[in-house]
Amino acid sequence: MMSLQHGSLSSTIFISGKAATIERLWQQFFSDPSQWWDTRFIKRNLKYPDFKHKYGKKALWIDNRFNPPWVHARLAAMVNCQQQERGRSSDSIVRMEQLWQEFFSDPSQWWDNRFINKKSSNYPDFEHKSTHEGLWIDGWLNPPWIEGKMAIITSGQLQSDARIRSRAPDSFCNDNLSKLCQEGRLKEALHVLELMLKQNTQAPINTYVVLLKGCAKRKALAEAKQVHTLIIQSGLDSDIFLGNTLVDMYAKCGSVLNARKVFNTMPQHNVFSWTAIISAYADHGQGEEAINLFQQMQQTGIAPDKVTFVVVLKACARTAALEQGKQLHSDIIKCGIESDVVIGNTLINMYAKCDCIKHARQVFNKMSERNVVSWNAMIAGYAQNGLGKEGLGLYEQMKQAGVQPNNVTYGILLKSCASSAALNHGKQLHSDIIRSGFEPDVVVGNTLVDMYAKCGCLEDARQVFNKMIEKDVVSWSAMIAGYVQNGLGKEALALYEQMKNEGVQPNSVTYVILLTSCASIAGLEQGKQLHSDIIRSCCESDVIVGNALVDMYAKCGCIEHARKVFNEMIERDVVSWNSMIAGYAKCGCIDDALELFNNMNERNVVSWSAIIAGYAQNGLGEEALALYDQMKQEGVLPNNVTYVILLNACASIAAVKRGKQLHTDIIRSGFQQDVTVGNTLVDMYVKCGCIEHAHEVFNNMNERDVVSWSTMIAAYAQNGLGKEAMSLYEQMRQEGVQPNSVTYVILLKTCASNLALEWGRQLHLDVIRSGCKSDVSVGTTLVDMYAKCGCIEHACRVFNNMHERDVLSWNVMISGHAQQGLGREALTLLEGMQSEGMIPNAITYVSVLSACSHCGLVDEGRHLFDSMFEDYGVIPTMDHYACIVDLLGRAGCLADAEDFINRMPMQPNVVVWRTLLGAAQHHGHVEIGRHAFDCVMKVEPENDAAYVLLSNTYAAVGQDG
Repeated sequence: MMSLQHGSLSSTIFISGKAATIERLWQQFFSDPSQWWDTRFIKRNLKYPDFKHKYGKKALWIDNRFNPPWVHARLAAMVNCQQQERGRSSDSIVRMEQLWQEFFSDPSQWWDNRFINKKSSNYPDFEHKSTHEGLWIDGWLNPPWIEGKMAIITSGQLQSDARIRSRAPDSFCNDNLSKLCQEGRLKEALHVLELMLKQNTQAPINTYVVLLKGCAKRKALAEAKQVHTLIIQSGLDSDIFLGNTLVDMYAKCGSVLNARKVFNTMPQHNVFSWTAIISAYADHGQGEEAINLFQQMQQTGIAPDKVTFVVVLKACARTAALEQGKQLHSDIIKCGIESDVVIGNTLINMYAKCDCIKHARQVFNKMSERNVVSWNAMIAGYAQNGLGKEGLGLYEQMKQAGVQPNNVTYGILLKSCASSAALNHGKQLHSDIIRSGFEPDVVVGNTLVDMYAKCGCLEDARQVFNKMIEKDVVSWSAMIAGYVQNGLGKEALALYEQMKNEGVQPNSVTYVILLTSCASIAGLEQGKQLHSDIIRSCCESDVIVGNALVDMYAKCGCIEHARKVFNEMIERDVVSWNSMIAGYAKCGCIDDALELFNNMNERNVVSWSAIIAGYAQNGLGEEALALYDQMKQEGVLPNNVTYVILLNACASIAAVKRGKQLHTDIIRSGFQQDVTVGNTLVDMYVKCGCIEHAHEVFNNMNERDVVSWSTMIAAYAQNGLGKEAMSLYEQMRQEGVQPNSVTYVILLKTCASNLALEWGRQLHLDVIRSGCKSDVSVGTTLVDMYAKCGCIEHACRVFNNMHERDVLSWNVMISGHAQQGLGREALTLLEGMQSEGMIPNAITYVSVLSACSHCGLVDEGRHLFDSMFEDYGVIPTMDHYACIVDLLGRAGCLADAEDFINRMPMQPNVVVWRTLLGAAQHHGHVEIGRHAFDCVMKVEPENDAAYVLLSNTYAAVGQDG
């Protein structure tokens, strides 16, 4: 309470003192108004006073709240003051003219504020150095001759006479230039510098440095060259500090050539000069030249510093120059800076990028000081070398050591989990991220979405995406990519529309992902719409987008559109040509593809892979393998894509011998640990019937993703080894790899074929836990499994709970009821299918007709057969005719069945005649049975089943054949 009273008392004292001061000033004003300037008619805003003392810093405002109450009455009553008011404007005009005359008679007495100190229009253009009176070029009290005078005597002439000087010190200039550069107003900053030079004012070196750094930050090469020209004109080009800054600036603006020119013309170099030029080459992908320059530096006798070593180590990492990296490590030890934490971190990164993870770990272990970057570098090293488990183990050690992981740590680890489909580890990391408070971080959120998507958990990915407070274009692209990677092209395109509706502008990466989606689902119309969006967004000139457009049109079968895009591309790289070749090959235009291939000026491994793939996709596996031999003869080294294509070619023609040769080449080239190559090797051996070889390759893989496990499980399942398939599935889960929808489909089909109901039920529970139950293919396979295992009620329950059903789902459900002899229910399902707008296909009618046959629904079956073409355009096949023969035969209408066969528009096959023979045997009709048997013998004389059926027919009526 006392403090409150004390504050109120202080405020009262302050207000009283302020009011007393104002009252004294008004008394002075009224005692002698001639000592005050009346500025009411030239004031620019309310901040300017109404009256200003001519010789002091005193000022008065008529509407000041501290004015005494008698001021307005005194102003109104004083005739002299009123007369002064009427004459004050003319006095001001006279004074303004006097000031301009003084200015033009001796401009050196005035500060020129126009280009440096003028912060707003309220600041005068010229200010007197002694009286501080101001002049505005556009002042409304200016005499009419000012405009003409200023036009004759230009600012440039005034500057050249050196009569008007800026009052700003060097530091003030640099501060203003820095501000202009930070705001991106480089042209204005340049103009200020040019004016300084025109005034014969030598700008300090720091001024040029400020401008050069501003140009480097904005990558403004044109402005940077102008600054360089001014430096040369000022005779400062020999200054080593400015030379170093120029080298660094040109490098950051992307002009390594200009950086090298400056470096070569410098009269002398120091360690900073060499580091700058080495960094220029290293940052622009020319690591070998960076290393060569470092060696030249050493030859000149200049000792590298810590920064130099860091730059050159990064160059070694980018070029995988291990030997040079090791030599640098020795030099660092000799210099005694090995204990420096930045050096240690860079050494770890270099060794990891050169695939020497043991050396990286040795450096890490020897470090006396480690920061979060050190741990991140080592964890990233493990991840880059396919050692995700070791990376996660180090993460645990990091926490135990009390080092707090940051967003970079989590990003590295999540990417590692994504690449190895280690969902359980990814979920644990997600929990740690929430606890550590990094969940709102947009980069971490994006990586979480990517991890869940790549592990096949799209529901979790979407949940993270929806919870993100901030979403950038990378967030949207990651979620869209997740849908595309999991074969959900429609969902990807729907999310793209939502992205646009929320005002997020897609980038080239987004468009490439979406075009890939359109290509994968042959979504030509969606692709065309995207093409229109790309044109509107001005991304069409991007070569990567152009290549994706070519690929999309080609894969959608529009080779003419693909060629049109290809021809209109402003820039084409080797990928463009490769995409076009692959497009021709995909459309079966192998001659056009080969012609384009032969016309290429430059052919790389992708070009060869594309033409080889063309032959392989068109069933010319031998020709594809011959091209591979030619490729090697021309000295082009295959990559992982080439080997995948060739292995698929071997699998398609069961060329196991060539497949084994390729396996040897793969080991020699070091691609045996590539997960995609490993998966394709397993698949090739499986399709060639070599299960043991496939299992050996699988066991030797350092990294196995969900595709690896699914391929091996499918191998066992397809070869009747259901127990082995289920055992491998258990092992897969124990190793933390999350099965996807493909895995579950394979396993459920195995359960259905083996009538393994208990396994199927366990898999059903796993499907629910994994979040894959909404997948239509998984739901359909579950229905099929339960139906084939005789649990039609469970099949119905799964079917009814499916959020989405396709034609296959309905067919499986109808077929399941047919197998259980539930014909009426099958017909009801057909009606339900039709009411939902689903169009039955040929397989649907086979299932329904089979159900009618088993239940004796002759009239219904014949009606369906007669209407299938008229209602849905389904042309009857041999299977449909066989169903009707079976329907009539089971009902004892053998004569009708025989007559139906005789009226068939096609030649009946063995199945049709054998069906009739079976019906004749069942009903003991020897004559029709004998006729059916004779017809079977004409097609297949060695059909043992026909002999058995005929024999049983005779036995049924007590006759001998």
